[in-house]
Amino acid sequence: MISGLKPYPVMKDSGVPWLGEVPEHWEVLPLARLLRERKERNNPVQTNNILSLSLAKGVTLYADKKPGGNKAKEDLSAYMLAYPGDIVVNSMNVVVGSVGLSSYFGAVSPVYYMLRPWSSSDLVEYFDAIFHNVTFQRSLFGLGNGILYIESKSSGKLNTIRLRIPMSKLKRVLLPYPSPKEQSAIVRFLDHADRKIRRYIRAKQKLIKLLEEQKQAIIHRAVTRGIDANVRLSSIPGFLFDKLPSHWPILRAKLLFRQVEPIIPDNAEIITCFRDGRVTLRRNRRTTGFTNAIKELGYQGIKPGQLVLHSMDAFAGAIGVSDSTGKCSPEYVICEPAVAGVLPHYYAHLLRSLALRGLFVVMCAAVRERAPRVRFTHFGTFSLPKPPLEEQMKIVEYIRISCSKAEHSLEKTRQEISLLQEYRTRLIADVVTGKLDVRKAAAQLPDEAGGEEPFDETEFPTDNGEGIEDFDDIVASEETEEP
Repeated sequence: MISGLKPYPVMKDSGVPWLGEVPEHWEVLPLARLLRERKERNNPVQTNNILSLSLAKGVTLYADKKPGGNKAKEDLSAYMLAYPGDIVVNSMNVVVGSVGLSSYFGAVSPVYYMLRPWSSSDLVEYFDAIFHNVTFQRSLFGLGNGILYIESKSSGKLNTIRLRIPMSKLKRVLLPYPSPKEQSAIVRFLDHADRKIRRYIRAKQKLIKLLEEQKQAIIHRAVTRGIDANVRLSSIPGFLFDKLPSHWPILRAKLLFRQVEPIIPDNAEIITCFRDGRVTLRRNRRTTGFTNAIKELGYQGIKPGQLVLHSMDAFAGAIGVSDSTGKCSPEYVICEPAVAGVLPHYYAHLLRSLALRGLFVVMCAAVRERAPRVRFTHFGTFSLPKPPLEEQMKIVEYIRISCSKAEHSLEKTRQEISLLQEYRTRLIADVVTGKLDVRKAAAQLPDEAGGEEPFDETEFPTDNGEGIEDFDDIVASEETEEP
């Protein structure tokens, strides 16, 4: 059905750079002629139901958010009202896709715009799809009054925050306008295609979750019990583990490691500690999608073989051993063995395994509820086992071999998901801008069976190891409140 789509027979130049050619019978009109802004203040207070807007989930109930992120104001009289069927637009983050179609009645931040069609014949879902077009989002960049921007692109997105687009400029933006009948065909087709693609992605994400669980089970057993099936285990009352090999002594981490602050070498490149435990030059993974400091205050040198903990992201697994020489954020805790017989790679596996089981959430103070900050003073108090060095080396090699098959499957599955997401984005963009004719295909679609479970793109994360520096992670979890 999708492979049989063809372009419209006759096209014309829209005169709009981001839009290019459109079908000859389509109109191109200013946003103000198609969408009206709802400007209803929650004063007197009509609802205490606060709505939240994020990249990952769109418009949701604030009460359903996980702990952390920006807090809502207590005085809701300054908030605006959003209704079901409103397109909710974050005026300061719309250029990176912070927009969503509301299914709720509630109060929202004053920095949001609420838009809906003037005509009852027009479909709000069609215009919502335009707002999610990355090319359209990029076209808004020159309209913004920005106080902070990031000179990078990730997955085709221009990563910009706090770049406010005034309504006086937004309403003059030109949009493609097919007839309501054609809008209906487009929405019907995209809904059907989107359901199919999301089903595929969900299946892949569930496979990733199973593979990750399998890998973590292998690692945790190896780092806490060794690889000798006949080893004698001893219970440790009040310790982090139920049992440990009886010949493994237990020491404070500060006796095993010392914190170091190496000098930054000349022409040093940025090193990043990723959530999958890899610590490497940023360019070895990707160079886009990161927030870069305007001034590199407090940066520190880093060398191969050093154990690294990301102070604000260790709880999510950003712990590993550096494979490169370079410079890194002052938020990294860099450690070297303080005594003989300490293999950083073994302790990287051990600490990541404990972190993913909630150790750092319990042991470390938090800057917000879901993001404990790890300092060496915290880490130094951890009681950790010290297997013989030869046994540490065998454990690390065992993990490498045992997890290699799962790692290969994970990488392949992530690539498949990435391709599906790129295809979905491209398909939506081509259909809503008139590059593909879906009228015939939409007419032949069967009625959709209801009852499909809601799709949550954050349920099975696929960040491929990117840490807290990943811009998408930050935007997806934060609200931008008007000062």
